[in-house]
Amino acid sequence: MQTAIELKEEERTRCEVWTRVMGYHRPVSAFNPGKQSEHTDRRCFEESQAQLHSGQG
Repeated sequence: MQTAIELKEEERTRCEVWTRVMGYHRPVSAFNPGKQSEHTDRRCFEESQAQLHSGQG
């Protein structure tokens, strides 16, 4: 069984988030305020695996 690792606030490191916009990757921190707002409003989704079929029918 693993125990949770707890860090003090001063031990934490800021995580830089990158995303693909307009065909290339950029850090979200470099976006203009409008684009940062759009990124915040995005919803993540999971796509289910496609069903295989025989091609007959």
